[in-house]
Amino acid sequence: MAFESLSEKLSASFKKLRSKGRLTSADIKEAMREVRIALLEADVSYKVVKDFIAKVSERAVGADVLESLTPAQMVIKIVNEELIALMGSENSKITISSKPPTVVMLVGLQGAGKTTNGAKLAALMKKSGKRPLLAACDIYRPAAIDQLKTVGAQVDVPVFEMGKTDPVNIAKAAVEHAKKHGNDMVFLDTAGRLHIDEALMDELKNIKSAVKPDEILLVVDAMTGQDAVNAASAFNDALGIDGIFLTKLDGDARGGAALSVRAVTGKPIKFVGMGEKLDAVELFHPDRMASRILGMGDVLTLIEKAEQSFDQKKAEEMAAKLKANKFTLTDYYEQLVSLKSMGSISDIAGMIPGVDAKALSGAKIDEKALVRTEAIIQSMTRYERDNPQVLNSSRKRRIAAGSGTTVVDVNRLLKQFETMQAMAKQFAGAKKGKFFGKGRNPFGF
Repeated sequence: MAFESLSEKLSASFKKLRSKGRLTSADIKEAMREVRIALLEADVSYKVVKDFIAKVSERAVGADVLESLTPAQMVIKIVNEELIALMGSENSKITISSKPPTVVMLVGLQGAGKTTNGAKLAALMKKSGKRPLLAACDIYRPAAIDQLKTVGAQVDVPVFEMGKTDPVNIAKAAVEHAKKHGNDMVFLDTAGRLHIDEALMDELKNIKSAVKPDEILLVVDAMTGQDAVNAASAFNDALGIDGIFLTKLDGDARGGAALSVRAVTGKPIKFVGMGEKLDAVELFHPDRMASRILGMGDVLTLIEKAEQSFDQKKAEEMAAKLKANKFTLTDYYEQLVSLKSMGSISDIAGMIPGVDAKALSGAKIDEKALVRTEAIIQSMTRYERDNPQVLNSSRKRRIAAGSGTTVVDVNRLLKQFETMQAMAKQFAGAKKGKFFGKGRNPFGF
């Protein structure tokens, strides 16, 4: 994930501070030097780094830090607070019009991911009860309209298109179509270029003038580093953007764009793309991102992911089964499928405080193992799934033959199930709210 290298360097710097009982001005100066180098290597704008270090240093050399019993913790607290301020202090959402439809104009350079991420955003809005419409205003890129239709179908959001006609007319017609058909949000997928040019900006200005969008959202690729910041500045100067959608933040980008773009443009990052799947989009929370950068995890986002993946009614049914000691192999398989939908193990680990996500880098739930598990469980009778203790050698051989696996695979599954069952019982017996604060375990057991 982005920020991995930065997080490691900052953690190493703070570790040195923690080893000292008391801090001197020289200690803080050395720590700030290392923080400055780490930020610059993460491709953060030089001016942004300079201002950031100045603010942190000014606060860190105060008497409340140097005389504190835990000065290292105070310095980390200051860095955390300044990181949050740098990225915007609080989450900013899309401005919803009081008179539908809300028109969101998606702009950006070619290759930034406007089309796919526009569909992701529409899907996110649909989950919140909106009735979005995607409008194909990119008439230049080959297959752009077909791509929008494809991703629109995948997220079950209608697509408005008029072929390769004037994009301004398409945008106006899309808004009128939305009014007539009850769509309360319109996402305009506009054309991009390989670089910023006058023709691109003129067309976008004309669309803006014609439909008066409630929100102009700039889509930028986090992998492009400072180029993303330069693009944000150019689009903001020409159009007056309202927010930024930062894509590919799950990749190996150094993360400098996320830390620079707000400071350079004055406009907030509103959404981030965290993967290729069409549900891999998150609201951008500066405080949560700062915690992840400093290696303090992101428990709130982890809980939200879990709650999206696990149905509350099913979770309650599962809890009841556990209390009655009726957690079956069928239930076990359903939990594995739900965990799979949350993403890679390394992504989840990165949100848990104190867990080294790098040690789990690239770790994912094995798709083939899930297929084997499903085949083995489905080769059992209902009685065997509910009472795995009856599985003797002959039954295991029959199940292995029916599922195209081996007895070793069947035994491995049963061992995993026993371990899961034991862990689940521990969670089920925990005091309400102890782990997740809402009276239930979002993992379903």
